[in-house]
Amino acid sequence: MMDSEAHEKRPPILTSSKQDISPHITNVGEMKHYLCGCCAAFNNVAITFPIQKVLFRQQLYGIKTRDAILQLRRDGFRNLYRGILPPLMQKTTTLALMFGLYEDLSCLLHKHVSAPEFATCGVAAVLAGTTEAIFTPLERVQTLLQDHKHHDKFTNTYQAFKALKCHGIREYYRGLVPILFRNGLSNVLFFGLRGPIKEHLPTATTHSAHLVNDFICGGLLGAMLGFLFFPINVVKTRIQSQIGGEFQSFPKVFQKIWLERDRKLINLFRGAHLNYHRSLISWGIINATYEFLLKVI
Repeated sequence: MMDSEAHEKRPPILTSSKQDISPHITNVGEMKHYLCGCCAAFNNVAITFPIQKVLFRQQLYGIKTRDAILQLRRDGFRNLYRGILPPLMQKTTTLALMFGLYEDLSCLLHKHVSAPEFATCGVAAVLAGTTEAIFTPLERVQTLLQDHKHHDKFTNTYQAFKALKCHGIREYYRGLVPILFRNGLSNVLFFGLRGPIKEHLPTATTHSAHLVNDFICGGLLGAMLGFLFFPINVVKTRIQSQIGGEFQSFPKVFQKIWLERDRKLINLFRGAHLNYHRSLISWGIINATYEFLLKVI
């Protein structure tokens, strides 16, 4: 996404087409977009992790919100933030790449490829999302740590990584296919729609009004994309909750979940309402924080 801007183009204008690509990337981004993305992710994870944990239990077990909250209460407060390190590492890294690479690649492609802007930006978004998938192991470990069925097997991130080691490198990337699909397509929609949505919001004349508009813009997009890709995340969660054994394909796991949930679409979206509100808050925080930091750094 899963996995962004009310966007005026921010990349600086290049002065020479013969300029070496490496220094070009450094000059274009000046690392600012990467840093802002990283800080926005940290802010978001710290605030919304407990909500994400309730949602995770619903995705994995198909239970109601109340039952998921009761599960967390039984686990106790000391386990409430259990598993936060992987998403903190994953989100800060992937969002830094998502925003930073999108800006740099958009500028590079626009400069060196003769194609419409929407095409170069779309390709940049897909490439940024694909690069994010390198950090699938962090998302994989997060899934294991949040599943109470694995509480007796390991108690922290290091132990979870160690438990997967004996199964080989491929085990760390279980669930890669749905992640690639989710990241690429959601990035295209996020970056493509962020500008048009903000343009239709009331004109902001103060800093606080800009902050509100950025929150609304990011929140609406995040909620929409979170709902759209919810079934993909349900399948991804099921795939990643397994340790060892057969690597089942996305269609096979989807079919299994479909049958388990009585072949009803509404059951496949169990927990989607909570995900909608979590995404609304999360991406509102991310987008507002990112845009705010771009102005002050």
